[in-house]
Amino acid sequence: MKLMKRMIAGAAAIAVALGMAGAAGAQGYKDKYKELVLAVVPAENASGVTERYAGLTEYWHKETGVPVKLRIANDYAAAIEGQRSGQIHIVYYGPASFARALKTGVKAEAFAQDVQEDGTLGYYSVFYVKKDSPYKTIQDLKGKNLGLVDPNSTSGWNVPLYALDKQGIDADRFFGKVLTTGSHENAILALQQGTVDVAANWWNDDRESNLMRMERKNMAKSADFRLIFKSELIPSSPWAYLADMPADLKQIIKDSFLNVHAKAPAVFQKMTDGKAKPFISVTNDHYTPVVELITFVDNLKKKGP
Repeated sequence: MKLMKRMIAGAAAIAVALGMAGAAGAQGYKDKYKELVLAVVPAENASGVTERYAGLTEYWHKETGVPVKLRIANDYAAAIEGQRSGQIHIVYYGPASFARALKTGVKAEAFAQDVQEDGTLGYYSVFYVKKDSPYKTIQDLKGKNLGLVDPNSTSGWNVPLYALDKQGIDADRFFGKVLTTGSHENAILALQQGTVDVAANWWNDDRESNLMRMERKNMAKSADFRLIFKSELIPSSPWAYLADMPADLKQIIKDSFLNVHAKAPAVFQKMTDGKAKPFISVTNDHYTPVVELITFVDNLKKKGP
């Protein structure tokens, strides 16, 4: 009987010790990470990005116990290099920029992706022209100016060049000028101002696009533009964290993000403008086709004029 009591007492002590060790382990990442950095590349102006994601950083601070700082990256390359150096812990990538990160050895893991309002797991690259312009097809734009976004943008650079090549068009030879605008909003503004005659951009559906967001901010009127091209479906944009972060920290980030629509609906509403469904889990394998796409575009560049 005494032996049984000693065994029970010993087991209880071990359980308590393991529980304390587990609790300490669960909080151990706080000793290493005094701050987490989330990077977002501005598809809109900086103030718009801050307003959109400030609630998310506060939410993640509450969930992880670690302050989260929002960094607005100058461009996709800056976000990639920031994660490569370990200075940026979480990035909201575009598919092509994430594929570029993986292709160039960044140790990042995709953990979630966007879902459109109708449940579509992707979006499109489109070409806009002014509504009152005479252009009906891309072929009508020979010798005119094309506005692209950023070399690491999926819908604003890589897919447009891929789509043009499929039509037998070498952008540098076909267009009078190919201009890099730096952001999706800037591409629309360049078209609006007449700097370019056609502009690449992202488009989800008739209810949501970069142009529709700009309209809601009184930056442009969607009725002033029309589509002359829409690509095949592009995989949704991924959210990715550093692969070598502690497993418990990554799990908290992932679980809280996948449930932000339920746990912090106002935050989710602000991030998506109410134009999306809850985020879903994803892995790096999902973006293998995009790695192949950017490899194709890289080879186009190597061919030169």
